[in-house]
Amino acid sequence: MRGDYPEFRDWSVAAVRLLQGVVEQEDGRVWDLLMSNTSQVEQFAARLGLQLIVDEAEGLAYLRQFHEEDLPAGYDAIPKLFRTSRLSFGQTVLAVLLREALRRYEEEETHDARCVVAETDLLESWKSFFPSQSDEVKQQRDLQTTLHKLEDLGFVRRFGKEPLSWEVRRILKARLTADVLEHLHEQLKTAIDRKQGTDAVADD
Repeated sequence: MRGDYPEFRDWSVAAVRLLQGVVEQEDGRVWDLLMSNTSQVEQFAARLGLQLIVDEAEGLAYLRQFHEEDLPAGYDAIPKLFRTSRLSFGQTVLAVLLREALRRYEEEETHDARCVVAETDLLESWKSFFPSQSDEVKQQRDLQTTLHKLEDLGFVRRFGKEPLSWEVRRILKARLTADVLEHLHEQLKTAIDRKQGTDAVADD
């Protein structure tokens, strides 16, 4: 069986890591392999119906599904590896808060290598989106549940325990561009206004 294997190519390491998630510049050898073999990885991914996105300025790379209108003939028959998941209201709120934290971090031109946010600071901002909820223990539990969901999506990762902090990963910037962020702000404002109006009717 071993003789039937195709000759090993080191870019396969980068290709598999991309299938697992985001590759970042800090990944060292994997990033270097990707940079040295971008065209090979790009062609490999394309045969799976995936587009390779490399943002050297941000130091990250990831795969995404081709848009339906961009697919060549026959490629629409390939099953999708990645599914677009719709964020819940709470997940959208948290994604916007984290994206804003990343924007402030970049504007401050700090020398810190990572954008890190304390969970207590997130909670204070989180509570303003749920004014009718007075149970802070439940709010904290909801925030932590939502953080773990965004961790599964690769947007954050736990950074420290004392105090409990989270690193905002740069893939969030790629997923939530300035235009998307503005759109989400409007959606949240509309949803909050509608909810507050419903609460006011219920109080009458």
